[in-house]
Amino acid sequence: MDQVKRMVEDASGGEKFEAFTTVYKFDQQSAVRYWAWGVLIALIIILFLPWTQNISARGNVTTPRQEQRPQELNAIIGGRIVKWYVKEGDLVKKGDTILQLAEVKVDYLDPNLVGRTKDQLEAKKSAVENYKGKVTTIDQQLKFLEQALQLKLNELENKITQQRFKIRSDSMELIAAENDYKFKQEQYKRQKVMYDSGVVSLLTLEQRNQALQDAMAKRTSAEIKLGNARQELTRLQIELNGERQQYLEKISKAQGDRFTTTSQIATGEGEVAKLENLYTSYDMRNQLYYVTAPQDGQVIKAMKAGLNEMVKEGDMLVEIVPTDYQYAVEIFVRPVDLPLVAKGQKVRFIFDGFPAIVFSGWPQASYGTFGGVVSAVESSVSPNGKFRVLVVEDREDKPWPKALKMGTGASGIALLKDVPIWYELWRNINGFPPDFYQPTEKADGKDKTAAKK
Repeated sequence: MDQVKRMVEDASGGEKFEAFTTVYKFDQQSAVRYWAWGVLIALIIILFLPWTQNISARGNVTTPRQEQRPQELNAIIGGRIVKWYVKEGDLVKKGDTILQLAEVKVDYLDPNLVGRTKDQLEAKKSAVENYKGKVTTIDQQLKFLEQALQLKLNELENKITQQRFKIRSDSMELIAAENDYKFKQEQYKRQKVMYDSGVVSLLTLEQRNQALQDAMAKRTSAEIKLGNARQELTRLQIELNGERQQYLEKISKAQGDRFTTTSQIATGEGEVAKLENLYTSYDMRNQLYYVTAPQDGQVIKAMKAGLNEMVKEGDMLVEIVPTDYQYAVEIFVRPVDLPLVAKGQKVRFIFDGFPAIVFSGWPQASYGTFGGVVSAVESSVSPNGKFRVLVVEDREDKPWPKALKMGTGASGIALLKDVPIWYELWRNINGFPPDFYQPTEKADGKDKTAAKK
C-alpha cells in the first residue's frame, strides 16, 4: 500500500487524488481490532451466563381423570333407532335423552311383559305363602297326633296294668278253687269209706258228692276266668302295638307331607327369585330403551345415522366431550431422559395456536409460555417407544388459556439444572446427557433442587 501511495504521488507531482484518499482512507485509524476484541469479550461473558438445562417433548392437551376425557356412549342393549333427540355439536346435561331404541328380539316384544311377569311373581309368592301355611297346619297336626298317640298309649297301658291285676286276682281265685276242690274231694273219699262201712247214710254221701261237684265247677270257672283274663291281656298288648303302629303311620305320612311341602316351598322360593330377577331385568331393559347422557358435555361423532338403523350391544352411538374437566398435558419423553423427569417437576408449555417467544435456556425471558407440574410418570413404555408423562396446571403460575380444547398440541420444556453456557455447549458437543437432578420439598415457597453428576 505504501508503494502504491508513492507511485501515485510521483505521477501526480505530489498531489493527492481526492477519490483515492476517500476510498483507501490512508489517514484514518481502523477500528476492526477494537470490534474484534469487544465481540470476543462479549462472547466470553456470554459463555459464563447461566443456562437452564431442559428436555423438550411434544404432547397433547388431555385430562388427568378418566371420566373427564372424551367418552364413547355405547348401546347397552341391541335394538333399532326410533328417534334422535340431539344432533352433533349439541350441549347436553347429565340425564338428557340422546336417542330412543325399540326392541327387536322376539322374547321382549310383548308390551305388557313387565306387568305379566309381575303377576306371575305375585302368584308364585302367594303359592309359597300357602305352602308355608300348609306346613304350619301339618306341624299342628303332628303335634295333635303325638298327643293322641301318647294318650292312647297311656290308656292301653293302664288297661294292661289293670288286666294284669285281674289275672293275679283270678289266679288267686283259681288256687282257692283248687284247694277247695281238693278238700271236698278228700271229704268225699272219707265219706264214701264211711258209707261203705255203714257208718253214714247214702244221703250224706250224696251231699258230699254234690259239694265235690260244686267245687269242681268253681275250679273250672276259675280256670276259664283266668284264661279269659290272660287272653284279654294279650289282646290289649296287640291293640297297644296296633295303635302305636297306626299313629306312627299317620305321623310318618304327615311328616312326609311336611317334607314335600317344604320342598315345594324351596322350589317356589327359587322360582320367586328367578321371577324377581326376570322382572328386574325386564324393568331395567325398558329403561335402557332411552339412551341418556352420563355427564355434561358436547355431542360429537355420531356413529349411527337416521331412523330404524339397527344397533348391537356395545356399538358406539356417539362420543361426548365433557364440558367440565381439569386441564392436563400428556407428553412423551425418550428413555434416556426418563431418569431426569420426576413427580413435582416444573414444566413450561407452548400451546399450538397461542403466540409465544421462547428462549429455552432462559425461561424467565420467554413470553407466551405456561407453567405445569409433573403429576405422574408411567413406568411402562408406550407403543411409540417413549414414556408417557402427565403434567397438570401449575397453580402458582398464571392459569392456562380457557380456550384450550381436548387434543390441542403442546410443546413441553422440562426445566432442569442451571449451568453456564460454556458447560452446556461442551455437553452438547460431547453428546453427554443433562445433569441428573432430583426435585426436593418446597422451602419458603420456592422449589429447591439437588443436582448430581
